[in-house]
Amino acid sequence: MEQEKWNYKTVLEYLEDAGKYGIVPGLDSIRALCAELDNPQDALQFVHIAGTNGKGSVLAYVSTILKAAGYKVGRYISPTIFEYRERIQVNGRMISQKDFTELSGQVKEAVDRMVERGLPHPTPFELDTAMAFLYFQKKECDVVVLETGMGGKMDATNLIKNTLVAVLTSISMDHMKFLGKTLTEIAEQKAGIIKRGCQVVSMKQASEAEAVIRRVAKSMDCEISIADPETAKKIKYGLEKQRFDYDSLKAITITLAGHYQITNAVLAYEVIRVLNKKGFSITEKALRKGFLETSWPGRFQVLSKKPYFIVDGAHNEDAAGKLAETIRFYFTNKKIIYIMGILRDKEYEKIIQETVPLSSAVITVKTPDNPRAMDAYELAKEVRAYQPNVTAVDSLEEAVEMSYLMADPDSVILAFGSLSYLGQMITLVEKHSKRNK
Repeated sequence: MEQEKWNYKTVLEYLEDAGKYGIVPGLDSIRALCAELDNPQDALQFVHIAGTNGKGSVLAYVSTILKAAGYKVGRYISPTIFEYRERIQVNGRMISQKDFTELSGQVKEAVDRMVERGLPHPTPFELDTAMAFLYFQKKECDVVVLETGMGGKMDATNLIKNTLVAVLTSISMDHMKFLGKTLTEIAEQKAGIIKRGCQVVSMKQASEAEAVIRRVAKSMDCEISIADPETAKKIKYGLEKQRFDYDSLKAITITLAGHYQITNAVLAYEVIRVLNKKGFSITEKALRKGFLETSWPGRFQVLSKKPYFIVDGAHNEDAAGKLAETIRFYFTNKKIIYIMGILRDKEYEKIIQETVPLSSAVITVKTPDNPRAMDAYELAKEVRAYQPNVTAVDSLEEAVEMSYLMADPDSVILAFGSLSYLGQMITLVEKHSKRNK
């Protein structure tokens, strides 16, 4: 592509076109690509996060606390909610269109050289990862909080060398086609982010997953800390603020809703404690400020009240179970209307089993612009076994309008099933709220 035609729009087209190369676990391609770019990742140090659920929330807490402590913090996330560039951020601000266009041009030139030598074309995730490393190096980040894509050991992010802390969030069954059929096999993949001599901080796991993490940590001469959310005391749950005591701190306050967010905050606290031991200077004031200021769209996010309209990214069995717990906790005896959009390669039967029995009505949608999306009518057929009051609709707009028509001021409307459509859902609910003020 000629350089004068290389602009933000054509970059997005190039990245979309690269989708034809699919998902290819392994590090050969990302290693070759980063070598072409003079290995920008080697100039950086990382907090590397793997796990099945909670990665994004833990990343949000840790990066916001580090920013509050005065550090320049890169963060790399996926998937995104509103905008492609969200996946690459420094101090909470996403990469500019100018930098995104310029750096992706560098990446494309490197890819062209690889392809000329007969090497495979990198996948979109590998392209994004290389671009993120270039940006964080350019911005001279003090530390990068890096979220794996799917696994750990074979994940493109895992070519990094300078891991300060390897963080393992809750590990459960997901992506079995790529990661393994048992919890032990999946934990083995996730624990692959542990580098020799780094510090390991893990959520308290199921016994077979914890055994794997401890074994890998020991083989790499790594100290390990286990975050046990059950040791949090005086927990006060809420939809706008939640408080808890942990370790020596009283009344830590977070604004992320969801029964499970205390668990994620406890893990983030342990990561910060380890970073302080490694020479970072994160005061109690910065810790409290960071926890309070952490926001994370699409994770049990309350968009409006009377009726409540909430969006949540629950997209696998474990996340659906946590969502069901949260619904029972906050909304016993409420009329609950679901909007569900699920990808067909997820364990949709188990997501339905966990959540649908709590509903009064379900509206199913096909998540837009996603080739992996399950058809709304097919999903409705599966839901009907647990909730006869189910309607398939043809658009997100129709789902939002119908849900409000079905609701009374005390109802709860909850959209979930895949992160991929929540950005559009949030925009539609905001428009609806403005029209009906």
